[in-house]
Amino acid sequence: MEHIELFFKSIFIDNMVFATFLGMCSYLAVSKKVSTAVGLGAAVIFVLAITVPLNWLLDQYLLQPGALSWLGEEYASYDLSFLSFIMFIATIATMVQLVEIVVEKFSPSLYNSLGIFLPLIAVNCAILGGSLFMQSREIATLGLATTYGIGSGIGWFLAILAIAAIREKIRYSNVPPALRGLGITFIITGLMAIGFMSFGGMLTGGDDEGKKEEQTVHVSSDENIKEEKVLANNIKVNE
Repeated sequence: MEHIELFFKSIFIDNMVFATFLGMCSYLAVSKKVSTAVGLGAAVIFVLAITVPLNWLLDQYLLQPGALSWLGEEYASYDLSFLSFIMFIATIATMVQLVEIVVEKFSPSLYNSLGIFLPLIAVNCAILGGSLFMQSREIATLGLATTYGIGSGIGWFLAILAIAAIREKIRYSNVPPALRGLGITFIITGLMAIGFMSFGGMLTGGDDEGKKEEQTVHVSSDENIKEEKVLANNIKVNE
């Protein structure tokens, strides 16, 4: 259940584009065609699915204060957290280089259409943000880190796919000249972000109802206890 909740939360509620507005440069530049958006989105899913669990392992067994205790007690006091950015970016750059080689080998047309934005995945703030959010939220296990990475990638993929489909259709619409291009794209992105905010009730609404029910149960139980005490006192008085 925890994996499912984290998966859907990372896609709809904590969406990289619509919740934190990370990765906007690639989101805006490569979303003119659905075909290129699908290619870049798939690459982002792959990179996040690999780098987030790898960086979780680095964080747990190398970077956190006391993480080197597995080497011996004399290393337990070491704190390498200042290397987090360097290590995370090195892992991301390695995976992006692998993706670039694979795409160039098997799909030269997609490689040419993505252009400079494929190698720029290495400095895409959404990719680094996935690892930093994983670290700050203290995700407990490797499985949850993998789920979070895949969910975050799918969320970014859905965002760029949706805006690419809209931008292809909007070419045939009567958009005011002052808003054509990035102007109407920013407006649509803002409206989509507001729409995605409504998904926050999927996971929080049930919790609020559960808390209200618990409070009601506690209140009713307290009232029952008071009534029992009053009855007991009345019985004693009558005796």
